[in-house]
Amino acid sequence: MKSYRLLLGCVIALSALGFGARIVYSQDKAGTPGTVLVHMVITDEAVRDNTEVPILRPENVQVKQGKNLLKIDHVIPARGDSAGLQFFILIDDTCDSSIGNSLNDIRDFINAQPATTTIGVGYMSNTTIQIAQNFTSDHALAAKAVRLPRGSLSAMDSPYLSLISLIKGWPEQKVRREVLMVTDGIDRLRGERTSNYQYSPTYGRAYRTPPPGPTGMATMSSDADSASTAGQRYGVIVHGIYSPGVGRAGRNFWEAQMGQSGVAKVTDETGGEYFALGIQNQLSFKPYLERLQKILDNQYYLVFQATPKKKAGLQRVNISTEVADVEIAAADTVWVPAANEATGTKKE
Repeated sequence: MKSYRLLLGCVIALSALGFGARIVYSQDKAGTPGTVLVHMVITDEAVRDNTEVPILRPENVQVKQGKNLLKIDHVIPARGDSAGLQFFILIDDTCDSSIGNSLNDIRDFINAQPATTTIGVGYMSNTTIQIAQNFTSDHALAAKAVRLPRGSLSAMDSPYLSLISLIKGWPEQKVRREVLMVTDGIDRLRGERTSNYQYSPTYGRAYRTPPPGPTGMATMSSDADSASTAGQRYGVIVHGIYSPGVGRAGRNFWEAQMGQSGVAKVTDETGGEYFALGIQNQLSFKPYLERLQKILDNQYYLVFQATPKKKAGLQRVNISTEVADVEIAAADTVWVPAANEATGTKKE
């Protein structure tokens, strides 16, 4: 079975060949004294559809940490020499056969990508991923790797743990790194079934006891938070499309809602977009993918000066613009190296 670890070798090979544009600045070098340069990928979005998206510039973007304004060094459009993108399509093998009508939409989306985009395709199962196609600039080859999900359950189905395994096996590159998850978001590994009861003669009423075997979700999966944190830590933007899954959980309204909430949390907090039509399956993914393409076409590298702490970690920031009728989509946090890492000093 192909493992997500194959991803590592492929990306290293692409790097050795010099594939993909690099953003034109040096990260993790000190800015003004006591600061370090960090970067995030942000998306410029018009509030109203079918309107032209204005170009962002340093003077019309603000980065705040609490009430403090942080100094912006560069706002670089992800175009030309900075257009490099590694884009991974991650499909849940628990999706039912209704997704089949939309697979051609995914293939068309892949084939429409520019030469600066490399595409990978994989399937989520057993808390990991099966690689159908490693990153490649041959878009026809990547499109050919898109297949109908198996529509079956495994022993440990968690789209969030599968996503984490992908992110952690993905070497960091100074190019955009983004994922499209196609899933119902239901964590069948972590759930708790609420339909079984045990009678207690002492109190004369029923008490729930979780049975063995597959269970249902009482709340949003705790692994959604872990997946969101992993995406923010490694600068991976996650997008999502809802597609119904198989089994009782996939037909359960409450569980479908909890699954959507989990994926929506990951996408929102990493700076991505989530596409869903309630818990119904969209007849075609084409409108979603057209919207996603517009997002990819209007992205920027935002380079700014952050204040490092004693320990490296994620720092919450708020990014906004003063341009009318424009919103900026970005991750909730940015990874800032420790103070000694930023200055190049070491502890004695």
